[in-house]
Order: sequence, then structure tokens, then C-alpha cells
Amino acid sequence: MAEPTVAVRGAPARPTEASLARRDSWLRRIPLLPALVYVILVTQIPFLLTIFYSFFSWNLLRPGSFQFAGLENYAIVLTHSSFRIALGNTVVLTLGAVLISVVLGLAVATMLNREFFGRGVVRTLLIAPFLVMPTAAALIWKDTLLNPVFGVINYALSPIGLGHVDFVNRFPMATIITIEVWRWTPFMMLIILAGLQSQNPEVLEAARVDGANPLQAFRHITLPLVRPFIELGALLGSLFVVQTFDSIFMLTHGGPGEDTTNIPFLLYLVAFQGFNIGQASAIGVVAVIMTTIIATVALRTLFSIFQVEARR
Repeated sequence: MAEPTVAVRGAPARPTEASLARRDSWLRRIPLLPALVYVILVTQIPFLLTIFYSFFSWNLLRPGSFQFAGLENYAIVLTHSSFRIALGNTVVLTLGAVLISVVLGLAVATMLNREFFGRGVVRTLLIAPFLVMPTAAALIWKDTLLNPVFGVINYALSPIGLGHVDFVNRFPMATIITIEVWRWTPFMMLIILAGLQSQNPEVLEAARVDGANPLQAFRHITLPLVRPFIELGALLGSLFVVQTFDSIFMLTHGGPGEDTTNIPFLLYLVAFQGFNIGQASAIGVVAVIMTTIIATVALRTLFSIFQVEARR
């Protein structure tokens, strides 16, 4: 029988298992502190300064204009027609680019999921648009493909009488959506292809034996399987496309008029052309709040999706 432990007066108390676990937990986190400090310095302090400036009326073209304005900048931003137009353009651009990219990504991923000669080369070529820098891609589309005089697309359409069409000026939003679809379809394809390759081929074979045609097998077996991957790609794509700036700046510069001005480009106009730091800061804060809401909804949706899939 074990003898009872006698506490010696004046001796230090032995640490409990809980205290040892807490100490080990903090010791494991110490190497992460430099990265945490760097992230705080680079992201949180500038954001706090942006919030601070959003409560002041400050225009760099007017010396001495730095004055406390309260919520005046937010009232101006939220009630101004330019912000409403930019918000509408952001929604149209995001929904159009993401929906078309998801549909095309699903189609391309379905084709690449089959065995054929040169599949690796084809997959690499299809991923290439996602690897091109956005600014370079916009220049390629503007000067090489869509130029109304010597563009490749106009040259290809000239035999049917559709040459020399200035797509950028006549169809500005459609042009921007097309470029974003070209850029983000490979991203959707990779995510959906990962889901397709996790599918058990024996299930499809059993469906064929039971008399299901390829369309029925795709609708009732393949599509429910890749649905979480489609939703993941759509949600992540929305977070990226909502920040589109490069294509708009290089092709349309927000025009004609305000037809392609989205929230990031409106922020650029107010800050770097109007030099209105107060209103630009208010736009930035509103944009961050909207993006945070979208990201929160996206993460909760993904979490619920993965929970449902895990229970199955």
C-alpha cells in the first residue's frame, strides 16, 4: 500500500498537471510571437490609423483642413451616388465572374477527370491564366486581344463582319467580367477537380450497371459529391473578385463614366486623385466591414458544410 505524501513546511509546492500543460502551451507559442508582432504592426496599426482618419475632415490639397468631423465622412460616403454605383458594380462584377467561373470550372474539371493522352500538358496550360500577373494579363487583353485595329479577336471576327469592334468602350463591364472569368476559372477547376478525383469509380460503375445514363449519374452522384468543393470555390472566389482593381485600372479606368467603378477603384479615386484622406478612410473602413461580413458568412457556411459531410 502506497504511503501518504507528507507536505514539508517551507518546501516549494509541486506544479500540478494543469499548470504544466499551460506552461508547455505558452512555451510552444513563444516562437510564434515574432510573427504575431509583425502581423499586428503591418495590418492592425494601419487599420487603426485608417479608422482614426475616417473621423477627420482632411484634404491634402487644402493645408490646415485637418479637423474633427465625427461621422460626417461616413454619412457622405453612404449617401453619395458614386458609392451606390460602385457598390452595385461590385456586386454585378463579383456575381457574374464567380458564377461563370464556377460553371466553366466544373465543365473543364469534368473533362480533365478522364484519362486521355497529354492530360498533364493540357492541365498545365489551363492553369496558366491563374499564374499570370493581373496587370500583365490586363495589358495582354487590352493591346493584343481586344485592340479594335489589330487585336486578335477582331481579326478572327472580321470574316463574319464583326471586326474593328471596340469591346472595352462599348461593353466595359462585360469585358472586365470576361477577363476575371479567364483568370479565375483555373482556380475553380483545381478545387472541383480535387473533389472529382476523390470520387469512388465503383459507385459510377454500379450506377451504369443499374441503367443510369451519364447525365443521370452526374446529376445524382457526381454533383452532390463535388457540391462542397463548388461552394468552397465560389466563396473563396467571391472574396478575391470583390477586390478587383488591376483590370479596371488598366482597361477602363472606371469608365466610361462610372460604369466599371467598383469599391476598390472608388477608394483609389478618392484617395489618390481627390486627396481626400478622410472620405477615403471611411470608404476603406466600410469596405473592410463588408469584406469581414462576407468572410464570416463564408467561413460559417464552409464549417456547416464540412460538419454535414463529416456526419455522413
